[in-house]
Amino acid sequence: MSNIITQTIEQISKEKNIDPKVIIAALEDAMIAASRKYYKTNEEISARFDPETGLVEIFAVKRVVENVENPSLEISVEEARQIDESLALDDTVELPKPTDVLGRIAAQTAKQVILQKVREAERQNIYNEYSQKIGELVNGIVKRFEGPDIIVDIGKTESLLPLREQSRAETYKQGERIRAVIVKVLPVAKGPQVILSRTDPQLLVRLFEMEIPEIYDGTIVVKNAVHEPGDRAKVAVASTDRDVDPVGACVGMKGSRINSIIRELRGEKIDIVQWSDDAAQYAANALNPAKISKVLIIDPAERRMEVIVEEKQQSLAIGKKGQNVRLASKLIGWQIDVKSEEQKKQEVLSVMESLTSSSTSLGELEGVSERLVEKLREAGIENVERILEMGEEKLKEIPGIGEKTAAKIMEAARDLFEEVEIEVPEGIDLPAAIKAPSFEEKSRETKEAISGEPLHKDEHPPDQPAGTSEEEVAAEASAAGGESDATAPDSKQEDSQ
Repeated sequence: MSNIITQTIEQISKEKNIDPKVIIAALEDAMIAASRKYYKTNEEISARFDPETGLVEIFAVKRVVENVENPSLEISVEEARQIDESLALDDTVELPKPTDVLGRIAAQTAKQVILQKVREAERQNIYNEYSQKIGELVNGIVKRFEGPDIIVDIGKTESLLPLREQSRAETYKQGERIRAVIVKVLPVAKGPQVILSRTDPQLLVRLFEMEIPEIYDGTIVVKNAVHEPGDRAKVAVASTDRDVDPVGACVGMKGSRINSIIRELRGEKIDIVQWSDDAAQYAANALNPAKISKVLIIDPAERRMEVIVEEKQQSLAIGKKGQNVRLASKLIGWQIDVKSEEQKKQEVLSVMESLTSSSTSLGELEGVSERLVEKLREAGIENVERILEMGEEKLKEIPGIGEKTAAKIMEAARDLFEEVEIEVPEGIDLPAAIKAPSFEEKSRETKEAISGEPLHKDEHPPDQPAGTSEEEVAAEASAAGGESDATAPDSKQEDSQ
């Protein structure tokens, strides 16, 4: 009998990879549960397995006291010394109970307890083993289907490949071999504890390690990998040896290495990207195969950038339904906005137009009181630009505004528009028409209109010294026009004579 029990414990221990002590403890707990069910007592019952005889002995444990108050848990000193004369107060005594009287129901209870304890120990072993393998690639065989989920046999246990972790481009049959990565291990649960995935980016990394020796030995490092299962993936690689081209090593001779990974992923397109510590260069590499004209860092804190491309390259950079730019953004960890060169030019032009056309409130005039602002508004002047158009002379005509006040208002308005700086991104050319003509250019145009002869750019009119005011030029033009009209009749008279 002893040989049978001992052999059974050893066999279960090897099959389930469980320590024999765990099985013995489960056997003792089963006998305790069976005894309580049979004796229906409140006594404290313990069990002990004897490896020599192969029997499990049952005991009722009681404490030695002077006055017994609870007979189920206590025993008097006199009764205890009849069993063992060495017992004293507060000692415990074990009173044997027969086990041959336990019936079929008690035996069934013991069986259930043993199975439960062994199963719990087995689950704990699986958790301890596979929790250390999260992110690793495992091979398995499709065992059965439970609705949309797939049960995969990975050797020591069954694992679950749920629908959310399956690629929509893949289908499987019972008995088919499958590769997947472990993404989660449940500590206690009904059903499979190990959760597999065919969509996790770690699957790409592990496949690259298997197929490319340089990645396995550390010469090439996979910095990041992202993919949309069944469609497209991007993998950023870098080389620790400058003599080794990371992209070429991953592709292999005539694509031999990368093609084996593509076959494993059922035709998923893979872009291998050269990693760079420069965010702009990294973004340009990540948006391959599109050719990038310029990368502008908009906000380093929030990791936002703009990528400028040619008009014909914009759709290629964005990709089908935004897939290319979406994957590139995930790969580098920056928000990427793709714009064509024409869009960027229009954007800069619109900013400049808004700066030049927007009205400035009268409240921004420094040194001008609220009373004066009210008088200007009563006169129909709503913004600073209107003040500059009117000029100082017309401001004097407004009731309540004298010569000094008008000069003060004009000075404040000119100070407000003294200098406007517009930041134009490097590489964006603005039309020359945006530049306003200078005063010298205006005066030169006026003289050319009067004389009919073009003047050189740096040449002042002979009768106009440098620094002549705009009002003087206008007055001179008016006088010239009047003189021309006055001499016209005389010339006609001479012709008639």
